[in-house]
Amino acid sequence: MNAGFFIKFIAIFILYESWSMCLYAQTPNDRSPDDNIAPNIAATGNQIYCPQSHQKIVTDITITDPDDTTTDAIYIQITSGYVYGEDQLTLTGLHPNITTTWLASEGKLKLFNAAGTPVLYTDFIAAIKDVEFYNSSNNPHGIRNFSISIGQANYLPSNGHYYYYFPQLGITWSDAKIAAANTNYNGLQGYLATITAYDEAQLAGAQAAGAGWIGGSDSAVEGQWKWMTGPENGDVFTYTYWNNGEPNNLNDEDYAHVTAPGVGISGSWNDLRNTGEASGDYQPKGYIVEYGGMPGDPVLHLATSTTFTISEITQTTGAARCDIGTVTLQATASAGTIEWYDVATGGAVIFTGSSFTTPILNATKMYYVKTACGMVRTPVTATINVIPHITSTNTPVSRCGTGSVTLQATSTVGIINWYNTVDAVTPVATGTSLTLPNITQNAIYYVEAVNNACTNGVRTPITISIHAFPEVSNEEVFLCPSGTVPLDATLTGMSYLWSNGATSQQIVVSNPGLYTVDITNAYNCSKTKSITVIQQLNPDISQVQVVQDHVTIEVSNPQDYFEYSIDGIEYQSDPEFWNVPGGYQTVFVRNNSLCGLDMETIIVWATPKFFTPNGDGYNDDWEVKGMEVFPNAEVVIFNRFGKPLYTLNTSNPKWNGTYNDIPLPASDYWFSLKLDPSIPEIRGHFTLKR
Repeated sequence: MNAGFFIKFIAIFILYESWSMCLYAQTPNDRSPDDNIAPNIAATGNQIYCPQSHQKIVTDITITDPDDTTTDAIYIQITSGYVYGEDQLTLTGLHPNITTTWLASEGKLKLFNAAGTPVLYTDFIAAIKDVEFYNSSNNPHGIRNFSISIGQANYLPSNGHYYYYFPQLGITWSDAKIAAANTNYNGLQGYLATITAYDEAQLAGAQAAGAGWIGGSDSAVEGQWKWMTGPENGDVFTYTYWNNGEPNNLNDEDYAHVTAPGVGISGSWNDLRNTGEASGDYQPKGYIVEYGGMPGDPVLHLATSTTFTISEITQTTGAARCDIGTVTLQATASAGTIEWYDVATGGAVIFTGSSFTTPILNATKMYYVKTACGMVRTPVTATINVIPHITSTNTPVSRCGTGSVTLQATSTVGIINWYNTVDAVTPVATGTSLTLPNITQNAIYYVEAVNNACTNGVRTPITISIHAFPEVSNEEVFLCPSGTVPLDATLTGMSYLWSNGATSQQIVVSNPGLYTVDITNAYNCSKTKSITVIQQLNPDISQVQVVQDHVTIEVSNPQDYFEYSIDGIEYQSDPEFWNVPGGYQTVFVRNNSLCGLDMETIIVWATPKFFTPNGDGYNDDWEVKGMEVFPNAEVVIFNRFGKPLYTLNTSNPKWNGTYNDIPLPASDYWFSLKLDPSIPEIRGHFTLKR
């Protein structure tokens, strides 16, 4: 071998080794690590960040490497809390050997030499110290973690793992699982990513270079998603970041995949078949490999991190009190000193600290709080609740009879609570009115005004009185022809309104019909009494039938309300009379209104149908009742042959059944009765019984 060939061979070998080491350091691969010792990087600089300030991300940084003094690139990434469009990393100062690129989609700043040659660690250290963070919002939130890594894989400080996205269009999940397991990163075993926390989902998914497979599947049991790779192999998901409507198992989808950019929630997951779709958003574009946590993995310090805690107010607590006084307000901050103001802008700090007690306030007032380096003031309210008072009620509330009542009240401020007892704990209702649907007896309800739990402690009573209606009964009265009749409301000491407009207790009417009177008592309770006035007719005697001592009075216009009498004193509703005394009698007919009287004189006489002259003291004589009132009366008794046997008159009124003192036989006998010359003769017969 000649010297020229040997020199060329050595040059090619050195170039190959340099390319191989560069590839190994920047991109995970499936080759075993060589004897190169990994560098060690460490940084300090956990700080408070003030809004819209430009602040260096480290206060100091060291890189130690026993066998190298250079590397190709340094990657600085905002791994937690990154806000796209607001956060940015920038290299400041003069660093002639270093160029930067800012990848906003991943929140990552790359430091490297534009010519592609390695850069001294000392130059990188100087540059890292000049990298500044800036957030454009005047009110940013949370924390920002900055990972500083020698190597292209994304570093997550919270678990110390590395993540790298391998693009490979159309790769299946099963092939991606194998490919991931065949890679390592500086001796760390690769596996399809197992994402178990939000910051991991953001770094590995939302801030990854593209969509791809991760290590989850429910192929064993549908709906039971497990990690099938890495240290969590076999573990059921305890954290998920599914996209909207996912997983949906459409077409038997059993494998987890980070959603393509622009589809739903950034960095979220959906389920796909092992092959995915042939094109479009659901076609596999690659896979995400995670490094760290596997048995036998070396301890690496290829990355370090610092944290900015944004100085902001994280919580405020207003306070309230009843009536005039002081109020203590609270605020907490993520970091920094808390300042209190009494105006929204401008003005001076009135207090510093987390707990602020106001001066005496007589009205609600807004205070404002911010951190010393904050830009936005957060309002905190000191509320003064005016003690309310009941200003009016509609007590007493009364009604006539049982039924519904509505109670009403007004207050100076706040709400009104209603209670059914003065010491009740729970109100029966709230509002300016309370309707009780069925009150049957007197009662008292109570109202109390409450303004945000403030009250004067006084419950105002509202009385309910139930008053009885006047007790009325309807009537019928009778009106005499061409007469008048008084109508009486019957209840005294009340107000009256008759249907004819009269307002007295009594009225006098002359016409039949229906009359009503509204009777109202002292409690304004009214009832209506109806009085029917019925026109009565005058009686008209058509005839009087007299049979012996039985008298029947007949009228031409009989009515139920007619009354009948023989003596004009005792009246009855029956027109028949028995055992009427003989002689002249006057019969009377009137209506029961004691008007419309008609009368007629009659003659009443009675002849016995038989008599028994046997000396027993009963019916021993035959006599004509009533004859004694006729002084000229005469009765002649005949036998059946017409022979006069005996003559009766007022001085000789009885016959004992003898002729010339000789008892006559039992037989029928006849008589001729002449009461008065003006009265026709009356004839009849009777029986003598022995």
